[in-house]
Amino acid sequence: MVLRLGDTVPNFTQQSTLGAIDFYEWAGDSWVVLFSHPADYTPVCTTELGTVAKLKAEFDARNVKPIALSVDDVESHNGWTKDIEETQSTTLNYPILADSDRKVSDLYDMIHPNADNTLTVRTVFIISPDKKLKLNLTYPASTGRNFDEILRVIDSLQLTAYHSVATPANWNDGDDCVIVPSIKDPEELKQKFPKGYTEVKPYLRMTPQPNK
Repeated sequence: MVLRLGDTVPNFTQQSTLGAIDFYEWAGDSWVVLFSHPADYTPVCTTELGTVAKLKAEFDARNVKPIALSVDDVESHNGWTKDIEETQSTTLNYPILADSDRKVSDLYDMIHPNADNTLTVRTVFIISPDKKLKLNLTYPASTGRNFDEILRVIDSLQLTAYHSVATPANWNDGDDCVIVPSIKDPEELKQKFPKGYTEVKPYLRMTPQPNK
């Protein structure tokens, strides 16, 4: 199954380090970061899982639940968790899906045969509370993910979901935003952007971040 931006992601029930998870029920009204790993007891993945555990307060502040996936079973995950906690000096505080039957991997197109026909690539899915796919990023197994960038993207997605703005290149939370081109009426511009805006070009109008 190929998932595209805006698609409703499929539900599933799968075992995890926290027991059986019905994905929709577990996600509830939260945003979700679902991220896959090639296998247990792999070095890059170990650092990634530890990094996400250390960022729990950042995810909580954004109403985001992280959930990992690897194609090994729960017993393997539980042993690996001990290594993660020991080597990364943290406590794993979110579930790892045990996808030994490849059910979720196939549903979410995480196995790319030309890279490896059995192991999942490093894919990140950011899913909104209405279960829509808002972003996906795919990395090769050799490249660890930048979770500061993932938090930045979540900030942008949440901002642009509720305000009529887009975020420019290298934007970070608190920076000026771009007013979407569809808003042209002067009265609507005044109403939605009381802090004012700078017209660089008719199609490029910068405004202070509306929710700051």
